[in-house]
Amino acid sequence: MTKPAMIKRPLPTSPFKTAAAPPLKVFAVGDRVTHDVHGLGRVTAVEDGIAVLVDFGSLQERITSPYPKLTIL
Repeated sequence: MTKPAMIKRPLPTSPFKTAAAPPLKVFAVGDRVTHDVHGLGRVTAVEDGIAVLVDFGSLQERITSPYPKLTIL
């Protein structure tokens, strides 16, 4: 049996820095983007902080936040 993974919370007095949260990606309609799986595309719709709709030419894909494989060009 293994123990479940526990979230480690740093103490406020700890001298070690905690990992900073990555900055949120913000997309606008018309942005050119690249996706690790689907390739180059253009943002056609934005759902604020939830998802973006991207036209990759042969398909349209709804990609949800936090957009791990999507990069703005």
